This record gives sequence, structure tokens and C-alpha cells, in this order.
Amino acid sequence: MSYRTIAAQCTGEIEISRSRFLADIRRVDSEEAARAVVAEIRGTHRDARHHCSAFVIGPRAQLQRSNDDGEPSGTAGAPILAALTGAGLSDVVAVVTRWFGGTLLGTGGLTRAYGGAVDAALEAARFVIREEREAMDLPVPHADAGRVEAELRARGVDVTGTDYTEVATLHLTTTDPDALDALIAELTGGTGDAIRNGPHWRDIDG
Repeated sequence: MSYRTIAAQCTGEIEISRSRFLADIRRVDSEEAARAVVAEIRGTHRDARHHCSAFVIGPRAQLQRSNDDGEPSGTAGAPILAALTGAGLSDVVAVVTRWFGGTLLGTGGLTRAYGGAVDAALEAARFVIREEREAMDLPVPHADAGRVEAELRARGVDVTGTDYTEVATLHLTTTDPDALDALIAELTGGTGDAIRNGPHWRDIDG
């Protein structure tokens, strides 16, 4: 299983008829974290009239919420959410802060402005793929550790680190643990026995 998210916070700003729309998009892993971001931004920009928001949480984007924060219903939170889902993102919250410029934009204008602010922020974003992998530990003799690690890496195996105690323990992740077990058997002459540690989420360049 995998899904797309952002690597780090990104922002973007647009101005329409003297109204400023500042979008702040951050990575979060829970509804509580998303709401905390909204509260933080509301406290930072106390002089703004609206802090409209939306968030998408979960590997299947199963939790989605939006808030118009006083704007006409459906003109702010919904287009913010649509911009996030349209980009195929999850585990993100977007808050668009509006400073009113004195001119009413109408429902169509507001919808375009709020969605457009999120699009402007995403232009500066770096994306990653968050992938569910199996975490595995492979104990090997110290004398064999360097060779086994090098051969695993050469075969495209994700080696996240090595601990050296009585033996060397290679920390691995994979999307196909059965195939990795077979490769380990091949590389160690059948003496290697990896320990499966369960699911592990890992970011890869997207």
C-alpha cells in the first residue's frame, strides 16, 4: 500500500480585488494534529477575517473534513479539499487565511480564490510517496556483514542501518518479504534467517 503526501510545509499566496489569500499546507498524521495546525495559524494571524481549512488523513484518504469559517457555504473549505484530493494527497492539512480587501467576490470568485491559493502553495511543494513495507532484521557474522549488505544494496534492497553487537544486524525493509527471504538464503548459503518485525511506513521520493 502507498499514497502521496508532501515532504515538508509549503505556502503560497494570491491576491484578488485587494483580498489576500495565504495558503499554508502541512503534513499531519491525525485529526488532532490537523486541528492543532488550524488553531496555531488562527492565533498567528489574528488580524485576518477567515481561516478556512481542509484536511485529508490516512493511507486511503479515508478521513476528510473541511470548514468554511464564516464564508458562504461550500465556497472555501470544499475547494480547498478538492485541491488536496485533486493532487492525490493524504496526511495533509491546508489552511487558507483571508484578509478581506473590501470587495465582495461572489461565490464563484471565492471558490476560485481558495482553491487557487492551495494550488499556488502546491507549486512550491516537494512530494513523497509513503509506502508500507515489512521491516526485517538480519543477523549475520561480523565477517560477512559488509559483503551481505553490499550485495543486498546491489539487488535494490532497502538497508536502513546496521547495529554491531555480538553479531551484525542489518535492518531491512521490503514490499515482498518472501522474495527477500529467498534472496537472503541465496546470499548466505542458507544460513541467514531474517526476523520479521511487522509493517513499517517509509517515505520514498515521489
